[in-house]
Formats: sequence, structure tokens, C-alpha cells
Amino acid sequence: MIKAIIFDMDGVLVDAREWHFLALNRALQLFGYEITRGDHLSIFDGLPTSRKLKMLTEQNQFPEQLHLFVGEMKQKYTEQEIFEHCRPVFRVEYALSELKKQGYLLGLGTNSISYTKDLMLRKSAINHYFDIALSNEDVIHPKPNPEIYIKIINFFGLRPNECLILEDNAYGLEAAKLSGAHVLKINSVEEVNLKNIIQKISLCEVVA
Repeated sequence: MIKAIIFDMDGVLVDAREWHFLALNRALQLFGYEITRGDHLSIFDGLPTSRKLKMLTEQNQFPEQLHLFVGEMKQKYTEQEIFEHCRPVFRVEYALSELKKQGYLLGLGTNSISYTKDLMLRKSAINHYFDIALSNEDVIHPKPNPEIYIKIINFFGLRPNECLILEDNAYGLEAAKLSGAHVLKINSVEEVNLKNIIQKISLCEVVA
């Protein structure tokens, strides 16, 4: 039986992919660098900013001494995007509310930092639904390492096969699969609705 539903945040509960892309490029462009939207979606999506910057240094000789400043500016620009665009979404609120009513434990694991996680959850008006919500600052190894999901599963005192994880990008999907839990791949935020989640739960329990 599935007893807990665990969500990624960006690209699952909150349509924030574009916000991160725009914010990072605004910060990089201060020094004449940028990434393409294609590279963002295929290479960088879902990674912590610190990891993205390390990859840029490895691939494009982006100066390592700029990491701290660019990271700080990226965070400021991300905050601006969140304050401007992040709003409650009825489809998401309804799904979380109904799942809670049906007795499921709800968790969240994101590669964002704690401040961004808390801000998005507040602006989306969904922070009160979660029994546990972890950021990349709550683990030693962020996604694609499964540590964040294993930590949530252990917090619930459940076995991995009693949990369903919703993820959208390659790094998150790898982490979810390595945790041993059931996984629902999300291709767009519109797919995160009560009907799809309940259908996946039913399929997991039939297979089990």
C-alpha cells in the first residue's frame, strides 16, 4: 500500500524552470556569459546553482572566483521572479488537500536552497500541507544522489515501496529511482493533479 506521496518542487508543484533559467542568465550576463535554453533543459535543469557554476567552469573556463558573487546575484534574481510570478494554483492545492484528507503522508524534497523552498511554498500557499519539506541544505549529497528521498522515507518510518515520488527532470528521476520508491514522471506541471496521482497509486498497488 502506498502511504506517502513525495514531491519535487520546481517543475512539479511550481512552474519555476523558466525563473531559474532567467535568473542564472541575468547573473552570468554581468560578466559576459550565458547558457542557452536548450542547455538549461538538457544539462543544468534540476541541479543546485553551485553545481551549475562548477560545470560551467569545467566546460567553458568560467572563472571559479566569480562563483560566490554570481550565486548570490542569481539568488536575488530568483527571488524577484518568485515574488512577481509565484501564485497559488487551485489544481495543486486541491490535489494536496484531498490526498491529506485521504490519509496520505506528504513530503517534499528539492535541490533548491531552504530560503527559496520556503518562499515558493508560502507564495503558492501550500506550505501547510507537508509533513516534511527538505532542501539541498538538509543533505550532504543533493540530487541525483537519492539521499534527500531516503531521508524523507526514513522520517516517515516507511519502506521505499510504500512511497510514491513525483519528479520531472533527469537528475531528480535518478534520485527517486535510486531511493527504491515508486516514481511518477512529470512532463509538465499540468500533469500534477489528483486524478493522475490516484491513478498511479492504484497502478503501484496492483503491481505490488
